[in-house]
Amino acid sequence: MYKQLFKPILFNKDPEEAHHSTFRLIKRVFNWPIVGRLIEKNFAFESKRLERKLFGLNFKNPLGLAAGFDKDALLIDEMAKLGFGFIEIGTLTPKPQEGNPKPRLFRLPEDESLINRMGFNNGGVDAAVERLKTKKSNVIIGGNIGKNKITPNEKAADDYLYCLEALHPYVDYFVVNVSSPNTPNLRELQEKEPLKALLSTVARANKSKPDPKPILLKIAPDLTDGQLDDIVEIIRDTETDGVIATNTTISRENLKTSSTSLDEVGPGGLSGAKVRSRSTEVIRYLATKSGNSFPIIGVGGIFTVQDAIEKLEAGASLVQVYTGMIYEGPGMVQKIKRGLARYYRA
Repeated sequence: MYKQLFKPILFNKDPEEAHHSTFRLIKRVFNWPIVGRLIEKNFAFESKRLERKLFGLNFKNPLGLAAGFDKDALLIDEMAKLGFGFIEIGTLTPKPQEGNPKPRLFRLPEDESLINRMGFNNGGVDAAVERLKTKKSNVIIGGNIGKNKITPNEKAADDYLYCLEALHPYVDYFVVNVSSPNTPNLRELQEKEPLKALLSTVARANKSKPDPKPILLKIAPDLTDGQLDDIVEIIRDTETDGVIATNTTISRENLKTSSTSLDEVGPGGLSGAKVRSRSTEVIRYLATKSGNSFPIIGVGGIFTVQDAIEKLEAGASLVQVYTGMIYEGPGMVQKIKRGLARYYRA
């Protein structure tokens, strides 16, 4: 029904406005008691075969909602009704920020992809914390954290520590995001020494807590093999708990969309079907080089159960979706879970 009814309507709107319209609709409809129960029942498929224990957490299934969809923790309870095994909020920053000028979100239908240059637009970590305090669902929550645009890189650790402190009682794991291409100079923090220093600082603050939370690093798909080798070394040296591979790409290779259209869109991070292969390559490389010594959450171009299986067979322990849901609709959640249950039974 999504592809026949809702998708044509949404795809006739500006992409960002369509996103906000979807949020308003979900917030309203999912909280009608009868409708909410029907949705939850329709998406309620679970199986013992799907359960995973990772980072000391019990995931009811390995399919999560990636960061970027619900940045401000506005729809935790509603999205939990769709059957996700975990939901990642953010990227959150200490201070609220509007992000980059609009338009900043673009569809590439021929490539089943999106380009965004949102720029960590969010209402600030403190506002998200207030919403998390009132959530009713027990779904596992990840907190994806970053730095404000105006914060210089030499002070970036202060922003990550602020978010860590604010979110610590309310999330189950953290993601250090240094890989978005849409905040100026942010990706410089992926370089070996700055990254090692940042992760070490975050780790020390986390370990000082009575209940330390798992810390993961989200990386870009555009890293070279040498940089990926550095990531493996840094994860080991800083005792970081795992990696999320991958964020969006700045590459425009092998796109069907015309170069004229791409020039009109301009810069930004590409997500969706066209990042699928590279994301899987990065997962496989990290898993092989590290000897599977740390867990990997795979994200990038997952539209079908076969896409999810590809990531899992490459070395991922869990997977996340976002752009795929824009093109396929929420029904993909149950389809992928049912497909994975059959896969694990085989």
